[in-house]
Amino acid sequence: MRRWLALVLVFMFALAAPGANPQAGEGQTAPEFTLRDIDNKPVSLKDMAGKVTLISFWATWCAPCQVEMPHLQKLYDAYKDQGFVLLMISADDARSVSRVKPLIKSKGYSFPVLLDTDTKVVSQYNPNKTLPYSELIGPDLKVLWQHQGYTAGDEVETERRVKLAIEALAAAKTVAPPAAPVAP
Repeated sequence: MRRWLALVLVFMFALAAPGANPQAGEGQTAPEFTLRDIDNKPVSLKDMAGKVTLISFWATWCAPCQVEMPHLQKLYDAYKDQGFVLLMISADDARSVSRVKPLIKSKGYSFPVLLDTDTKVVSQYNPNKTLPYSELIGPDLKVLWQHQGYTAGDEVETERRVKLAIEALAAAKTVAPPAAPVAP
């Protein structure tokens, strides 16, 4: 009995240990990743520094994802010229990844689509792997907001959060002019 209790306690402490859940919380630095897009070009999170980035995890077989995507396209179109990036990360595995590019092209979506066929990045951000799942990342690569699932109307809150982050980015750029060189 003692041995069993000891094993249970070790297991519980392991679950509670820092780093047991790789997901970064709001205010923490988002996990770095590099994935290939649907045209086989590498894209890294570090390249998004200085921009407001919405990462949305989805899959071709996810019905709520399909409903959310037109709203995300509108959001992308509205703010892409204001320092906003949308990264759609497909969690389709090797069996269904061949459907990703045809779906994106048939719907006329223009946002970047990355492939995570082994779901390593999905697991870093969303260990439960429930879809859709989104994280808003600030210009300092810290997590500003996390959202799981999609129901009608969620796009209003998503746009509000994106708009606030873009406004903060614009304000930071106007408030902090480049430092003048110091005379010797």
